[in-house]
Amino acid sequence: MLLQADRLLTVDMVDQADTIYRRVADADPLNAIAVVGMARCALAREDDHEAYRLAARALTIDPQNDMARRMEARMAEVLTTRGETPGAPGGDAAPGGDAAPGGDAAPELISTAASSRIGASAPATPGASRSAPLERRSILDRLRGR
Repeated sequence: MLLQADRLLTVDMVDQADTIYRRVADADPLNAIAVVGMARCALAREDDHEAYRLAARALTIDPQNDMARRMEARMAEVLTTRGETPGAPGGDAAPGGDAAPGGDAAPELISTAASSRIGASAPATPGASRSAPLERRSILDRLRGR
């Protein structure tokens, strides 16, 4: 079923793919792959806050899931750069940087972890830091299917 959902998402049949990912996640709430698939669907719909929340949820299920880790870190970076609080309900910016209570995966802890991962992966050489944002942008574009 997950392969079928992946294929549907590849050809921009986002609603159908999301239905399958949700069916799998409902049957197995610990299936991080299905939750990442749901996050990819949210990203395809340009719902960055939902994509972040779902990626964070997948990361709590499976901290070793590279796709969830990269997506959560990148979405936290994108939202923070826009002045929005990752995990805020309804996509609103939360004043003062307070994270929304009652989220799936304690967003304030996750965004802190994401920030440390982003900082840790920064290139050591000064010249390399100029190309890093382009690489990160291309990852986001690839996640969005562009």
